[in-house]
Amino acid sequence: MRYPDEGGLTGVQRAQRERVRFQAAEMFAAGLKPPQVARALRVSRKSAYAWHAGWREAGMDALRSKGPSGVASRMQPSWRAWLAGALDEGPAAHGWVEDQRWTLARISVLVARRFHVRFSRPQLSRILREMGFSVQVPVHRAAERDEKQVARWREETWARVERR
Repeated sequence: MRYPDEGGLTGVQRAQRERVRFQAAEMFAAGLKPPQVARALRVSRKSAYAWHAGWREAGMDALRSKGPSGVASRMQPSWRAWLAGALDEGPAAHGWVEDQRWTLARISVLVARRFHVRFSRPQLSRILREMGFSVQVPVHRAAERDEKQVARWREETWARVERR
């Protein structure tokens, strides 16, 4: 089993990996050797040998997930709920009236004003993705754009040019 390119695992992925390790422990208890377990579970031999050594020393507890790696985020669940509501209100409700777009810089200022904590832009972007928000680039169109003329051009002019 390979780790994703981006690094960390979700809770579901960690649970799946733990189930695989527990399967390996059952196979070790049944008398199978690490190379046989590796083949059966489609994992590396190195992992199977490491699991076997841990299982021999400490049993199933050695194969339990140790939880997410890294430092826990300072962004608390209650803060996330507040931030989601604030983003739904729009930038104008928080003092940005020149345009109605949320940027990472603006969201960072919003969070800093409310919670007195600064997050880097990449970290804030990750938090927003975890919350279900996605990057959206606004479509820039001329104010003078006439949709009827555009449709007519596509049907008539573009159709002639495309035939050539």
